[in-house]
Amino acid sequence: MILVTAANGNQGGLLIPKLLEAGADIRACVRTEASEAQLRAAGVADVVVGDLADPLTMTSAMEGVESVYYVGPTLHPNERTMGFAAVDAARRAGVRAFVFSSVLHAITTDLIQHVIKRDVEEHLLSSGMDFTILQPANYMLAHRLKPAFERGVFRLSWSLERRQSLVALDDVTDVAASVLLNGERHAGATYELAAPGSFTGHDLGEIITAVVGRGIAVEEIDCETFLTELYGDVDRHPYQARLMRAISARYSSHDFVGNANVLTWLLGRPPTTYAKFVRCQYDIHRRRVDAQRAPGV
Repeated sequence: MILVTAANGNQGGLLIPKLLEAGADIRACVRTEASEAQLRAAGVADVVVGDLADPLTMTSAMEGVESVYYVGPTLHPNERTMGFAAVDAARRAGVRAFVFSSVLHAITTDLIQHVIKRDVEEHLLSSGMDFTILQPANYMLAHRLKPAFERGVFRLSWSLERRQSLVALDDVTDVAASVLLNGERHAGATYELAAPGSFTGHDLGEIITAVVGRGIAVEEIDCETFLTELYGDVDRHPYQARLMRAISARYSSHDFVGNANVLTWLLGRPPTTYAKFVRCQYDIHRRRVDAQRAPGV
């Protein structure tokens, strides 16, 4: 049996169907009954509902499991503790293989979530279990494109001059499925996952412009404005604000780039480019707009 945590999240929503299609025996761990209902409707028979911070939830989720795909809660102030507890619970339950969704360049000490994931990696290495660590670059995310499609503005909360590598979640979950289904082949591996290229904010704006066929403005917003738009009362979210400020400062002062060779080898095909991702998302956007304009809608 394969346990997938955060099973209705960005990764889980793509990974679960791939594992089901392969005929894998899956247990999903989610926080809410609404997520449970969605997963059961998708064909997942075994769903554990609970908080990863609860030791009883982790103990229950790990029971009878052979492999784990662990996605930690990046914005949670107890992410490190929860990651350690997941590794320990898996070891106690006799889990054979633990696959950890980490982050590209986890050694970057001025990024809070990177340091946490680095620490969880070390704890996993010391656990005695077979392990595989996936280190994806920043995800290509559909919600970042929405303002560009709807208002003609692409916004980032860090310097538009710094370069970044990106990766498609669909590619990351293709790799995760392969690792989970062919565990012995990947035991002891740490894989950096990045698509080809590295891009400034201006480069990304040019790619979006080429896809949509009209000029897209590229705008750098300061971190405090971004936080206010995201959270409203920033003082009520001190940990998340500290994390986001660290991201903005790092990405404004240094490039964040990776290499596509490992991802290409793991996929057995060229990785998804940013241009292809934008084209796919723009097609989805246009179909949605057309449906809303249809008579009777």
